Amino acid sequence: MAILKILFMQGMSLKRFLKLVGLVSCISMSALAEAQELNVYSARKEALIKPLLDKFSASSGISVNLVTGKADALITRLKSEGKYSPADILITTDVGRLHRAKEQGLTQAIQTDEFKDLISPNYIDPDNNWIGFTLRARPMMVAPERVDIAQLTRIEDLADEQWRGRICVRSSSNIYNQSLVAAMIAQLGEEQTQSWLNAFVKNFARTPKGGDRDQIKAVVAGQCDVAIANTYYLAGMASDGDEATRDTASKVKVIWPNQQDRGAHVNISGAAITKYAPNPASAQKLVSFMLQEESQEWYAKTNHEYPLRSDVEQSVVLTTFGDFRAEDIDLSQVGELNRQAVVLMDKAGWK
Repeated sequence: MAILKILFMQGMSLKRFLKLVGLVSCISMSALAEAQELNVYSARKEALIKPLLDKFSASSGISVNLVTGKADALITRLKSEGKYSPADILITTDVGRLHRAKEQGLTQAIQTDEFKDLISPNYIDPDNNWIGFTLRARPMMVAPERVDIAQLTRIEDLADEQWRGRICVRSSSNIYNQSLVAAMIAQLGEEQTQSWLNAFVKNFARTPKGGDRDQIKAVVAGQCDVAIANTYYLAGMASDGDEATRDTASKVKVIWPNQQDRGAHVNISGAAITKYAPNPASAQKLVSFMLQEESQEWYAKTNHEYPLRSDVEQSVVLTTFGDFRAEDIDLSQVGELNRQAVVLMDKAGWK
């Protein structure tokens, strides 16, 4: 602008001067439009998401500011920040958490029409307030030398007396277990699910403690014979740089339950655009980017989760667990039934 002032002072006509000012203004506004940014709250660890966000920035020109943390803490933060929140998008795991964010009025609708032919509607909120990126499965994992696999084909079988003192599972406060029970309520009803829970809890080998990896390790250590865990934990152990960890993973076998009826329990990792997003258009672009073929492949393989797109291959480690039939359920029901699931788990004495 200083140069323009000099030109004007040197005798440039007013008409030509104003045209030049307009041209410079347009260029300036264009530069501002290109200098876009996106603020991401992510429950995924930085190493599991940032490389992909960097690719997004490189391809879109949108600068990404990443904040990582525990999922529940990020949702609490969003709520406390209210309309002053800088967050544009929340990336987290488990539909229960995505539904919780929606229920608390922290999300807005995503434009999902372009994804309807790419992924199952089961993994998109009916109101478009969240969408899945990857699928995660929660089967049974056993010590094959101590378990007759023919006696364990359904998750309902874990209520049988023959499993008394033989099951390891994490706390009922864990969202993955809550979603598992919520899915059972949606498919079996409250009465049957409560009956199963009452018997299932009696078969615990110990008071629930630790995470999914700890349940797997407990099976290998002989503290129990059966664990319930998400497959990406076992896949992570199987591909770990530590030989002892890989050896532990090799000693358990994945059993896919309910393959002759409703299928194995599955959930998602996904995202929601926040209600007060300063940059909703950029957030929408990230959602589209995450469901592109190349992104799906990287994200799924890095996190050892199943891609939602059928035209994308899963990681080599996951293929060793075998193919399985997933339950055909609208995951919005799982989110909606979370509170009911917690009540039933409490009644059964699941600590």
